[in-house]
Order: sequence, then C-alpha cells, then structure tokens
Amino acid sequence: MFLAKVRGTVVSTSKDERLVGFKLLVISRLGISGDYVGLPQVAVDTVGAGVGETVIVTGGSSARVSSRPDSPIDSTIVGIVDAVEIEQE
Repeated sequence: MFLAKVRGTVVSTSKDERLVGFKLLVISRLGISGDYVGLPQVAVDTVGAGVGETVIVTGGSSARVSSRPDSPIDSTIVGIVDAVEIEQE
C-alpha cells in the first residue's frame, strides 16, 4: 500500500466490460516529504474520494480482490486519509 494524492478524474465510455460501473481517478504517489514520486496512474475508487484528497492505494492482486477478482485492475483506492504523522529522526 502507499499514499497518493488524487489529481483528477478519468471518463472512458469505451472500456473493458469488467470496468463498467467503476469510478476511475488519476493519482500521484506521495513520498515521505509529501512530494510527488513517479508518474501519475489511474486507480479504481472504492471509497468516494475526490480531487485533492490524500488516499491509501493498494496494488496488484490485492487491488483486484478488493474490487472484482476477475477484473483488469492494477490499483485501487481503499481509504481516504484524515491525517499523517511521521516521526522525525
């Protein structure tokens, strides 16, 4: 799992039938200092997240299990973050 920021939405009228009914969001992974790490990606939203929110994302087979086991899903938003506390060394 990792933290990410929701950057936008994806609208796709033509897609794999196993994705019908899913809300798709563009997310960017967050580093320890809160900066964006890597390239943006598309994730399925299962919790009603919105643009600008920090979210918890799971990937791989865990992402499919939380949505639909047979779907072509690589990332799923599974939580909306209220606060993050990181101990400074």
